[in-house]
Amino acid sequence: MLNLTPAERSVLRAEAHGLKPIVMIGEAGLTPAVMKEIELGLDSHGLIKVRVFGDDREARIEMYETICAELDAAPVQHIGKLLVLYRPKKEAEKARSGKAGKGMRMVTIVKPSASGTKKPTISKVMLKGNERVTTGGTIKRAKKRQTSSKKSALS
Repeated sequence: MLNLTPAERSVLRAEAHGLKPIVMIGEAGLTPAVMKEIELGLDSHGLIKVRVFGDDREARIEMYETICAELDAAPVQHIGKLLVLYRPKKEAEKARSGKAGKGMRMVTIVKPSASGTKKPTISKVMLKGNERVTTGGTIKRAKKRQTSSKKSALS
């Protein structure tokens, strides 16, 4: 089970305030399917809320402890029928370890004003894998887009 300091727990509680529950635990309790959904939620979001339907407080506490122990998550808050869980995201780690240059990437383009006396214009643009920014600040494709031989024959 992951341990948090009181300050970290307080920050996570504040962050979780606006979240909606992404997993609901019904009368069947903690089934393997529910545990898998909680694990997927923790992997992708990091901080999640789980709603437990049922009036037995002791059963909710037991579920909370079981989830935290089995999924190596940190208990953040148990208030009423809501459980707040935290575990660092795994998708973020995968994205960092992946190859650079694949997919979309954010680029900041700074263009000086035409007169040179005004502020330069700054814009953030998402580039695809086959696009590049020229020295003038325009976006160009690295390769020409492939065209169909059938379409060119029709024209």
